[in-house]
Amino acid sequence: TSSLYLAGLTATFFASYTTRKLGRRLTMLIASFFFIIGVILNAAAQDLAMLIAGRILLGCGVGFANQAVPLFLSEIAPTRIRGGLNILFQLNVTLGILFASLVNYGTAKIRGGWGWRLSLGLAGVPAGLLTVGSLLVTETPNSLIERGRLEEGKAVLQRIRGTQNVEPEFEEIVQASRAAQEVKHPFRNLLRRRNRPQLVIAVLLQIFQQLTGI
Repeated sequence: TSSLYLAGLTATFFASYTTRKLGRRLTMLIASFFFIIGVILNAAAQDLAMLIAGRILLGCGVGFANQAVPLFLSEIAPTRIRGGLNILFQLNVTLGILFASLVNYGTAKIRGGWGWRLSLGLAGVPAGLLTVGSLLVTETPNSLIERGRLEEGKAVLQRIRGTQNVEPEFEEIVQASRAAQEVKHPFRNLLRRRNRPQLVIAVLLQIFQQLTGI
């Protein structure tokens, strides 16, 4: 189990690069690929090494998905429901954990010693849904603008907002993208004295959330 979390932690750093350079949609597709291959290896595992390899790939999928999906939701959603959609992401993660526990409870009662394969194989269902969803959705306007594709980003923004009058939001995204590109050494800036209180609070919030058992 720890191999999954360690892989997820490591993959997050690579996912940060792909999310920025390749886009949110492609990063979600990469996550889907890791999930599907990981599920296949786990469900068909013949030894411990194969099982661990599958868990590592699943961890990579978690790292890429956790990087891209919340960002995708934030950028694609209208301002008035943006917070709610991001909360739904965390809610669905928690519901998924509950559902997985129920599946494990049920498959543990299967006689013949193959219940664990069914339990691990059923993870392919959400992996498949993520793959299909990633293929159907559009790239976010923020990602396109960030990569210099301004006209395409504006067209996507008009399509998802359902109106041609998107100039204020479009200009806001363009300005935010330019301001972000002007920042040099972002990680070094985080460690500067003036930013340390905010950094410590953000880190502690995540730690305390996990310690509550969520």
